[in-house]
Amino acid sequence: MHTKKMLSILTAIGISFVLSIVTFAQEPTPTPGPKTPGIRKRQNNQQRRIGQGVRSGELTAGETVRLEKTQKEIQQDKKAAKSDGVVTAGERKEIHKEQNRASRQIYRAKHNNRDRN
Repeated sequence: MHTKKMLSILTAIGISFVLSIVTFAQEPTPTPGPKTPGIRKRQNNQQRRIGQGVRSGELTAGETVRLEKTQKEIQQDKKAAKSDGVVTAGERKEIHKEQNRASRQIYRAKHNNRDRN
């Protein structure tokens, strides 16, 4: 039973690690253009919260995959918003709404008392 729990935790950590590398590897090196430091800072914070949830056992492997998928989608939306060289107020507002939703999902997943075995 103990090895099953350890395997589950290691799987979740591995999935989280791989998805975060893939997410950040897709972002090209910064070039002059629209800046989104608030969005970037918030994404980094949410990634940190997910990683902490995996390490502490608060997140199951499935929850981790879903949360990482949401983070990747936000990252793609940010990239799309920057693609024309301008991040409009509407685009910024939409990304913030997505980040708010993702933050609530992270909180709920970490506090839902699901069995982590």
